[in-house]
Amino acid sequence: MSKRASVAVCGAGYWGKNLVRHFRELGALKGLCDRRPELLSSFSSLYPDVRVTSSYDEILNDSSIDAVAVAVPSPSHYEFAKKALEAGKHVFVEKPIALDVRHAEDLCRLAKKKRLRLMVGHLLLYHPAVRKLKEILHSGELGETYYMYTQRLNLGQVRKDENALWSLAPHDISVILELFPKPPVSVSAHGFSYIQKARGIEDVIFMDFKFKDDKAAHIHLSWLDPHKVRRMTVVGSRKMVVFDDMEHTDKLKIFDKGVDLNGANEMASSMVLRVGEVHAPYVENVEPLRAECLHFLECVEKNMKPHSDGENGLAVLRILQAASKSLKADGRTVRL
Repeated sequence: MSKRASVAVCGAGYWGKNLVRHFRELGALKGLCDRRPELLSSFSSLYPDVRVTSSYDEILNDSSIDAVAVAVPSPSHYEFAKKALEAGKHVFVEKPIALDVRHAEDLCRLAKKKRLRLMVGHLLLYHPAVRKLKEILHSGELGETYYMYTQRLNLGQVRKDENALWSLAPHDISVILELFPKPPVSVSAHGFSYIQKARGIEDVIFMDFKFKDDKAAHIHLSWLDPHKVRRMTVVGSRKMVVFDDMEHTDKLKIFDKGVDLNGANEMASSMVLRVGEVHAPYVENVEPLRAECLHFLECVEKNMKPHSDGENGLAVLRILQAASKSLKADGRTVRL
């Protein structure tokens, strides 16, 4: 059995504390870095055998640490990830990989040059329901895939340093790219500022993709909505499937619904609506973040390419930047 890779988590706040917990449970947590004294004191009491420090350089200079998990605010992702790669550490960085495509490209080049693993926290790619959804699409059970749409809505958490696009969209974009093998050819986005109008921070976003093979995708994002919704719908020529992450059980449901054409050709055919049974396929009960953390460790230990590697993060970032450009141009379509 190979030696467990050792990881230091940088940024132990709102989301970082979850990485701390999972890497600890997986036997990999070696260090923890944060600037807040109260957090350091708390984690020092919990994990007396873990190096707890406010100095990032102290983590990077520790030769016993193999990798760094970066969970600092997104404007600092590039800086922290680059310093870790330059120090010879493998890097797990939360989404988005960076805020500028050139910075993401730089991280990818650096990781390749130093032969280090660079992985981006596109959590939904490790969700067992998304993996099952991909398997269903590839099996042909839905027939020809027509389009998909996603809804990521809630009342809060309102952010002051980024809009709903940058905060929420990476999740859904990563899944769309996972399920539709051909990349989109264009994107457009409309956004509206209600809570922070003076700041121009959009609370609500409507985003559309077009694909070369006539597939389409739509994303609705909001932190100003009465319902917490985490739902994806994929419509095919034979069946349709819904992934609802707010369901406690049966998160994935396949609907035997569609439109059948009776006739020799489309012009002469009559259209008959078909409503059949609803089937909930078995989905493995695995916590996505644990699966994601374990995958990163295995990639480091076995010298494997991460599923959500730097190039995957770069592909998502290119779409985010194009959507931002469209937002500023009042929804103008941007070619990719």
